[in-house]
Amino acid sequence: MTPPDEDELTGIHCRLDELLAERGMTLTRLSELVGVSIVNLSVLKNDRARAIRYSTLSAICRALDCEVGELLVRAD
Repeated sequence: MTPPDEDELTGIHCRLDELLAERGMTLTRLSELVGVSIVNLSVLKNDRARAIRYSTLSAICRALDCEVGELLVRAD
């Protein structure tokens, strides 16, 4: 099996934009709450992340009061 191309889609969609809008929260505020840079959150939000730490995932879900399955969904 060959490793995925850097530009290859993962089949996972991050609903960060939608969840932020539903909660009236900005990316800047989320960054402050979870201690993750705006740049890294933007990478996640734009489905460009190749990996995420469980601790980061947990902190985002805690800040947005959501479950992992509400944040990350299959895109295929």
